[in-house]
Amino acid sequence: MMAHSFAEHDLIGPVFSASAWLAVGTLIGTFYFMALHWNVRIFAVRQSLTLALALLLIRFGAITGTLALIATHFGALPLLAATVGIQVGKAVVVRFRVQP
Repeated sequence: MMAHSFAEHDLIGPVFSASAWLAVGTLIGTFYFMALHWNVRIFAVRQSLTLALALLLIRFGAITGTLALIATHFGALPLLAATVGIQVGKAVVVRFRVQP
């Protein structure tokens, strides 16, 4: 019979939490970079400067506010996991949204 130490069981909570925050960050990053793609297209065709600037401010405010909320209420590990998730979301958007 194998003896398990308490250290193995103590890791389950933080690993599960980090995985959840990674998923949250991936969603945030996907929406952020999809909005960036839309924002660049609006700027490129000079469709509406007001719309483009409003979307830019909304994007910055949303991601800044979300990361600040995670940092102040949940701590460093969730912030780090969400930030990594944002980068995963960026990779997803760049892989599937950018046309040559």
